[in-house]
This record gives sequence, structure tokens and C-alpha cells, in this order.
Amino acid sequence: MLSTSSICYTAGRKDILKNVSADFLPGKFSMILGQNGSGKSSFLKIFSGETTKYSGTVLYRGKSIQSYSKNELAKVRAVMSQQPELSFPLTVDEVIMMGRYPHFEFRPTAIDITICKEVTERMRLENFLNRNYLTLSGGEKQRVHYARVLAQIWEQKNEIRYLFLDEPLNSLDIAYQHEFLELAKELKSDNTVIVAVMHDINLAAQYGDQLFFLKDGALIASGSPSTILTESLIEKTFGVKTTIINNPISGQPLILYNTKQ
Repeated sequence: MLSTSSICYTAGRKDILKNVSADFLPGKFSMILGQNGSGKSSFLKIFSGETTKYSGTVLYRGKSIQSYSKNELAKVRAVMSQQPELSFPLTVDEVIMMGRYPHFEFRPTAIDITICKEVTERMRLENFLNRNYLTLSGGEKQRVHYARVLAQIWEQKNEIRYLFLDEPLNSLDIAYQHEFLELAKELKSDNTVIVAVMHDINLAAQYGDQLFFLKDGALIASGSPSTILTESLIEKTFGVKTTIINNPISGQPLILYNTKQ
């Protein structure tokens, strides 16, 4: 389990996060939602270990994140940031292999090569392997980075693995958005904690198991989509009026935005 307790974070004179406590469970696809500036990405940066200047505690399996070395953490935790970018003319296969860097010292082992091959096939990137990364479209680059972070934690024996996704659907068209989230759902298991920062409430309701809503740096609601998604919560969080019905296909809440005629 990933547990955060009383997380407070200040940038300059602004309180970004205010006493945020949350538990992210293995086997659950957890999603964090809120307006721009609500503290979503800052929260992820804290519990992923990228940001260290905060108060409160972050525990991985009951062990403080601060007790992990950077390499120890990198072997079990992978992060896909909002706009991952590289400025070097690497090939796609070299970018994917970067995900295995924490696992070898000088050169990839047979296991590392096998894992990258499996991830490449799962992401249907076989025809891209020799392409210059810099020549790819935004959506193609996004898929390559997803393959990279998956390769980082693809195989963990008797160890909980952690996958953190910060607005992962940027640059992806509708088909790839659903493919991306379907693959994340497939990764759910008793030893995988998956947390994503999301903007689209309907996608979160369809694919998420646990939703966490932030408002002005405070956690105002959390729970399963069917239990916490209400019109009043959405209006409180985003300032928009909605009507919620049951999705006739999935049975999950479906949010309709009330617009003026």
C-alpha cells in the first residue's frame, strides 16, 4: 500500500497542499481529479519522491519513502510526467531501454532485453524501434514513454510495484486514450499500485476504482465512482452544473454537462 498522511506543501507564500491524507491500494486504479492549480501534480510529485520539501509522511508498504535510495525506489516505482521530453536523437528502442537503467550497471542483461521486447509488443511499437524519437508525433512519443515506464517495473517478484501517471492522455487520440487506460487496468494486481492524475471525469468514472478529488489543495472527497460522484461534488470541485445518469453500457456514472440552449 502507498499511504500519505498530513501532507502540506508550500511554494513561496502559497499553500499548495493542506493536510492531505490518502491511501492508494494495490489492485485498485486510483485517480486524482481537480481543477488546474488544485495541487494534483504537486501531490503526485511528493508521493513519487520527486519533491522532498514538504511536511507529513509518505509510506511505501509501511516504510518511509525517505529511507529508500534513489536507485532502490527506481526499481519499484515508475513515473510518467505530463510532458516527458528528450532532446537527443535516440532511437525508440533506446528510449524504451532507458526504463531498465536502474536494473543493470553497464549493459542490459538478457532479462532486460526480453522485458523491453514484451513491452514493445504490448504497445504495438515494433515498427517504430529504429525510428528517431525526435521524428515522432506527440501521441507516438507518449506511447514510447509509456513503454519506457512499463519496462521499468514490468517484472517484480514478491515486491509491490508502483506506477504513477501525471495526465497521461495528453496528445493521445480517443482510441489510444482508451487503449492506454485498458492497459493500465490490465496491470492491476495484488502487487501493483496505480495512480493517475486525470482531467476527464467520465474516463475516470469508467476506468477508475477509487477517485480522489482535490480542491484548493485539500482532499474534499474520495471513494468509488458509484458512491461519491454526485452533481453537487462536481459543482463544488469544478464550478460547473451537471446531470449524472447511469452509463447504459458500463453501469458507471455518466456525467452530462448542463449547457445553455
